[in-house]
Amino acid sequence: MRVLFIGLWICAATALSCWGIVTYGAGLLGPKAEPYLEGLEYQKLKPINVPIIADGAIQGYVVAVLVFTADAKLIHTLPVPPSSFVTDEAFRQIYGDTALDFRRIAKYDVTRRLDEIRTKVNQRLGADVVKDVLIEEFNFVPRKDVKS
Repeated sequence: MRVLFIGLWICAATALSCWGIVTYGAGLLGPKAEPYLEGLEYQKLKPINVPIIADGAIQGYVVAVLVFTADAKLIHTLPVPPSSFVTDEAFRQIYGDTALDFRRIAKYDVTRRLDEIRTKVNQRLGADVVKDVLIEEFNFVPRKDVKS
């Protein structure tokens, strides 16, 4: 009788340990992972220097530091980081803007320019990744003030 009881005990212990290992390995009894809520990600770009050319010569440089917010979930799925696209588009917008004339200072529609940068970057990326583009610094350095 004792041998039969020991045999049943070994079978029950083996069955319960196998069930426990399979259940724990499948994650049924393990700690539940909270879903990571991704929102907007804030990325600061390196300073860009844009030459301002007028009358066939360089008049100075615009030094700009931009920041953009983007959908964090989409950023991690893109094969190319959007920061390169934002930098490129900002350079293109500033360099090609004929209304930006530092010899005759006037009010400049910065909001429209930043919206254009955001729109063009999202078009190039093929998704609504960049939510907002912000200016951290925007300066003009005349050519005479640039050290050789």
